[in-house]
Amino acid sequence: MGTESMRTDRLGLLLDQFDKAREMAQVRLTGLGDEEYLWEPVPDCWSIRRRGEAATPRAFGPGEWVLDLGAADIPASEYAEVSRQAAGGMTVAKIADDWSVSVERVEEILAHTGTPEPDRTQVSTIAWRLGHLHFCFAGGWEWAFGERRHEPKTLVDFTPSAALALDRFWALIDRWRDSVAAVTDEQLDTVGFSQYPYGSDPDDPYVSVLAGSNLEFIHHMAEIALLRDLWQSSVTTQG
Repeated sequence: MGTESMRTDRLGLLLDQFDKAREMAQVRLTGLGDEEYLWEPVPDCWSIRRRGEAATPRAFGPGEWVLDLGAADIPASEYAEVSRQAAGGMTVAKIADDWSVSVERVEEILAHTGTPEPDRTQVSTIAWRLGHLHFCFAGGWEWAFGERRHEPKTLVDFTPSAALALDRFWALIDRWRDSVAAVTDEQLDTVGFSQYPYGSDPDDPYVSVLAGSNLEFIHHMAEIALLRDLWQSSVTTQG
């Protein structure tokens, strides 16, 4: 990208970052097939499953296929964020509500000293990671630009078809990007411009919400890219 086309305003920087990440992701996802999309590299992966076959306690989705989701908790990587929330004046009860955990769990984290032990992160399929992103951006759009009333967990009809999932996902991402591009400076600074009910969106200026959305997109797409590399390696080895 030439410097003459680069923007240096806040929204421009966020859009440029998102556009580049999306461009790379779309190339990396070209040719994704159903078998690879649902591939479980280790036992007990999180994925999308038929409603009657879900093995996780909070699996959700409006249709036949649901997205795995385990018990609510706060990972060690978010302990610092919980501390920042408390330091910023958020009550323990509000923090607990934001993270869907008990007050006792929040108090335990706030009392923790030293470096937290690394989490045992659940391995998940490409289908899960793409479905998770779709759910997050669908909810983010609804609660910032839509009617702000639909439960996020009802917004995405998960599917075992990689092609259909990608078609739906990119359509949603295009709508998201178009809406974000029209946000004003005043809206960027508005606390609660997004009322997304999961997390701290209602308590944050929208520019912070957008920065977090970019991070979510980038890190999950990087994970998907690695899973594609591992899949290709396994197919080559088996062949």
